[in-house]
Amino acid sequence: MNTNKLTAIRGAVLSFKADPFFHDMKDCLVYKEDAVIVMDTETAKIVKFGDAKDIIPTLDKQIEVKNYGKDSLIVPGFIDSHVHYPQTEMIAAYGEQLIDWLNNYTFIVEQGFKNKEHAKEVAEVFLKEQLRNGVTSATTYCTVFPQSVDAIFETAAKYNMKIMAGKVCMDRNAPEALLDTAQIAYDESTALINKWHGKGRAEYVITPRFAPTSTPDQLEAMKALADEHPDMMIQTHVSENINEVAWVKELFPQSKDYTDVYAKYNLVRRRAVYGHGIHLTERELDVFSETGAAVAHCPTSNFFLGSGYLNVRKLKDEKRPVHVGMGTDLGAGTSFSMLQTMNEAYKAAQMNGKPYTSLHAFFLAGKGTADALGLGDKLGQIKEGMDADIAVLNLKSTPIIEYRMKYAKDLEEALFIQMTLADDRAVSATYVAGKEVYSAK
Repeated sequence: MNTNKLTAIRGAVLSFKADPFFHDMKDCLVYKEDAVIVMDTETAKIVKFGDAKDIIPTLDKQIEVKNYGKDSLIVPGFIDSHVHYPQTEMIAAYGEQLIDWLNNYTFIVEQGFKNKEHAKEVAEVFLKEQLRNGVTSATTYCTVFPQSVDAIFETAAKYNMKIMAGKVCMDRNAPEALLDTAQIAYDESTALINKWHGKGRAEYVITPRFAPTSTPDQLEAMKALADEHPDMMIQTHVSENINEVAWVKELFPQSKDYTDVYAKYNLVRRRAVYGHGIHLTERELDVFSETGAAVAHCPTSNFFLGSGYLNVRKLKDEKRPVHVGMGTDLGAGTSFSMLQTMNEAYKAAQMNGKPYTSLHAFFLAGKGTADALGLGDKLGQIKEGMDADIAVLNLKSTPIIEYRMKYAKDLEEALFIQMTLADDRAVSATYVAGKEVYSAK
């Protein structure tokens, strides 16, 4: 092993090895008060992890161990399961409700991505903000223009960052400048798959925007892509807004419900990730459970657009479990911070009368999302052999948090303080593929 390629960090470590919604927390939680993680920047993997007293004596003296100290917490890099990088420039736009917001802002902004240089500028800002917030991997929508896909993958490659992305496919109910056709969507998606999928850490995602913006012919084209690439991720939206659900019923009167529209085209399967899912019926949740499809929980966006509040515990029913990932859903989402996303997720759970602990929330933002995306064998855990994507949190990032932490009685309360009061200022450092790509100092 080339010691010049090794990075080592030390501090308290939090990770999960199983889903605490279905197992006792003691069987899921991995917590070490003083641990060392050794990462190989050549293979981009974690090569050693354990208690500092056990690991330090085994290390070559040339390896410098960066100690983040007792006020830190090292966690798996946060994973964003649903985000629109082209909407970075319109975050915090007065939105009204979903359809108005799309027409008044999104569809106008996305037309600018015909210009590759503009797309690259936005991609750079977006990824830097993600890294500043400890987000090391994301599943993002691009625009209808292939160059918007090139921009995000090219920029991510500079950081060796795991990004899943795809060209949005739309052939109706959007401005003329943003429409493709069934054939163009198929051809351009295929060309992008050949160009990017599996290149470095890039992963292509089949991306019909949502049922209202695709004709049956285009959904047939998406089916053809999905059938040709059975292990590829698919991303789209489902049951975000009551009016949207009613619109889909008008557009697809032969379908049982919103989910059935997608199921007819074999788009509901393992590694298919559906944004929102707030208003899914029991029948639809059965389909999600049977197929292994996932819901991306986007609470800041759902509250911002007045769409509703997802009941995570309802999805996490052991009789018919549904995969759930966390998503920021920028730019309807209001923060790049996964800590702030957890904060809003807690409020959504409270609105449903079904709260869950801070430990459950941290699970969802890491391993839970990795599992939902079908990437649990690579991301979301700190253990040997996993991808070396890590966030280091400062547990005393502001004066009020430092004061409040004096009275935290245990780990669960300390984490709740972080997810309620903390934001980007809590991220001390971010490591991607074993390399430090962001430092607060």
